[in-house]
Amino acid sequence: MEEVNRTSPAKFILLGLSNVPYLQAIFFLLFLLMYIITLSGNLLLIVVVRINPKLQTPMYFFLSNLAFNDINYSSTIVPKILINTLSQDRSISLTGCAVQIFCLLILGVMECCLLAVMAYDRFVAICRPLHYNTIMNMKLCASLVAGSWSMSILNSTLHVALTFQLPYCKSHYIDHFFCEMPPLFRLSCQDTLYNEIIMYISGAILGSCALCLTLTSYVHIISTVLKIRSSEGRHKAFSTCASHLTVLALYYGTVICIYLKPRSTNSANVDKSASILYTVVTPMLNPIIYSIRNKDVKNTVKNNSNKKQSSLKCNKQVQVKTVH
Repeated sequence: MEEVNRTSPAKFILLGLSNVPYLQAIFFLLFLLMYIITLSGNLLLIVVVRINPKLQTPMYFFLSNLAFNDINYSSTIVPKILINTLSQDRSISLTGCAVQIFCLLILGVMECCLLAVMAYDRFVAICRPLHYNTIMNMKLCASLVAGSWSMSILNSTLHVALTFQLPYCKSHYIDHFFCEMPPLFRLSCQDTLYNEIIMYISGAILGSCALCLTLTSYVHIISTVLKIRSSEGRHKAFSTCASHLTVLALYYGTVICIYLKPRSTNSANVDKSASILYTVVTPMLNPIIYSIRNKDVKNTVKNNSNKKQSSLKCNKQVQVKTVH
């Protein structure tokens, strides 16, 4: 009988954001809007990089990978939130929950790695401009991305295997709007200290390495920028760095709040709020901060829009002449 009681349920119930009807409608519209902006911004960036030969550079290669990662990151979470917000059935199978955590962990680590690699790329471009093409060749860029994917998959596989060996017999209700390790740990009838220690160690190693590389790169970038004589040039460079560092602080701050805080301070409401920031808000902001403000991207979009307008005008003129 004791063994039966320790058996995990076949499915979990996600409690979602709210049970109040008018709040559900507000949350649905808000998340739908953010999801549309995320998809539009990141897809636009990928298309622009592909159609403009001038953007076939390491910087835009990494930006395209970040955009692809952000699309998947948001798509792993938001559609399920939208469905659960309107549906009476908020269940998710044990396998579905495991797949969602597996994808989230991969994409989360990839986000950290790509932000670090992009910071290093900017460091080489600004602080070692004469050696940029030699250092940041496409072979190195592809290796950095492939290595990041491999490390992310190994990390995710380890955590998912350990997490779903636990028996979940306290409840099958997850006080969250998607599957994540900390809320699941609270449902286990077995001590999860070992799982949490592994989570802290891997998070500290992967997160601190990526964060240290990122911050070190920006320290060197800022020190180089300070040597620029033009006040306008310094202001522009600092404005860009400030935007990038704001996104980094938002992402790393919320991830640390979820995965590296002491177990005694676990709070479902805090976890929910922080999760929204790094799974939904950050992927929406990244293309705006990193690329859409970029002149090359804006010029490409503008030029292609003008070409389409000119093409439409020519077609209309041809049609008019044909009619006459």
